[in-house]
Amino acid sequence: MPEDPPTSDASPRKRGSTIFAAGLLLVALALVVLYTSRRAFMSPVALVVVAAIGLAALLLQLRMRQGVAPGVRAPFWLNLLGVVLAAMAVFADVFRFSAAVMLVAALIAVVCFAVSGIVVLKALRKRQA
Repeated sequence: MPEDPPTSDASPRKRGSTIFAAGLLLVALALVVLYTSRRAFMSPVALVVVAAIGLAALLLQLRMRQGVAPGVRAPFWLNLLGVVLAAMAVFADVFRFSAAVMLVAALIAVVCFAVSGIVVLKALRKRQA
């Protein structure tokens, strides 16, 4: 005799929170796109913001899917370095850094966020294989 199908009480609630979180990230990205001029999008700071939102989306999705990848973690030190460098690029005028320092800080911050995302995605692929 076949067993009763498992109840799907947890699935709609989990999916609802994931959809809500994805919607919030889309709103954040839409606000960045809507309220940023075309010229400002050429700045490295805008690139850092978009990269940070993308990394936040990846990490939030990983957090929401705890059952899929229980041991997968983003490298903390790499994310911390990215946040520090992004803050340095954003506040370059306040700290009186040159434009070259701001560009390098923004570029390294984006690379840190990208490498962190790659590490997480690679770990997820290993778990699925």
